[in-house]
Amino acid sequence: MTLAPPIPILRSFDEARAKEFYCGFLEFSIDWEHRFEEALPLYMQISKDTCLLHLSEHHGDCCPGGAVRIEVEDIDAYNARLLEKACGFARPGIEERPYGSREMVVTDPFGNKLIFWQPTG
Repeated sequence: MTLAPPIPILRSFDEARAKEFYCGFLEFSIDWEHRFEEALPLYMQISKDTCLLHLSEHHGDCCPGGAVRIEVEDIDAYNARLLEKACGFARPGIEERPYGSREMVVTDPFGNKLIFWQPTG
């Protein structure tokens, strides 16, 4: 038996803001979207390279304010691209952690924390 990597579900509250942040700023792509009916909450999958995330407007799927760690191959290059975009509420820096990683923390408009990290050494 083999387990696949988990797919985190993050809570969102506003479709336009979610797409602007995750696709426009963080450079993810929308893989698919689902609604039971047109006026009901959105559930969607986004991806960047091999990273998959689910965003849900359904209140029972998850709580806002979650956190997810995402390993990045070149954190300096990704950080530079994000800073060039000059997103008003997100200007992430990179911090050296004593446990052997460099991390860039970005908080989405819904209070979810994305910790992009690269091992040191």
